[in-house]
Amino acid sequence: MTLACATCPVRERAACSVLTDEERVEVARAGRTRHLKRGDMLFAAGDEQAACATLVSGALKVTSYDEDGNERILALVHPAGFIGELFAPFSTFDVVALTDSELCVFAKSDMSNALRDFPQLTRALLQRSEEDLHRSRELLALGSRTSATDRVGALILAMAEAASSSPCHPAESFDLPITRGEIANMLGLTIETVSRSITRLERSGAIERKGARGIVVLDPARLGRQD
Repeated sequence: MTLACATCPVRERAACSVLTDEERVEVARAGRTRHLKRGDMLFAAGDEQAACATLVSGALKVTSYDEDGNERILALVHPAGFIGELFAPFSTFDVVALTDSELCVFAKSDMSNALRDFPQLTRALLQRSEEDLHRSRELLALGSRTSATDRVGALILAMAEAASSSPCHPAESFDLPITRGEIANMLGLTIETVSRSITRLERSGAIERKGARGIVVLDPARLGRQD
């Protein structure tokens, strides 16, 4: 399916926002839209043909497995995020859809051509890569917090910020893209501890739960500060 840049919900936040309308049309000719269901794999570890993609909607996880087969979630990709290695294959990581997702996908050769023709796109992708690396480091650092509720609260706040269209304020409401089991995996907790922590955050007035995964952020300052 060809790209529909004019109606793209992340056109003002994705790296391609640095392009003019005419330049965007030119780049879009080489791309296509791809839809994934929850659990579908975008890239597999060692995939020599891995493409490059911008996430339009949904959520992705970047994972690896230890020698015992245990999954380790290394990063989350949110809408407007870029995923793909331009100069090397994914040697050890899988990229999997956490929810139903839509992406605009380019072959590595086509993306390399676009970066050659539009240097401003190169700079934008480098900046986004630096921001994504910083977020990944923050995500991994959550496991070092001493309080389980602090860890869960900080992760919920990070997801609210990622779900927001504003760089200054977290989203007021959003759906958690990961299960409690996946949260436990990321933070080094048990599922039961994650559930108790979410309940404590709700009782403190930091959040309100809506259905199975809906979260309303009532007091962002309380998240991650449950002494």
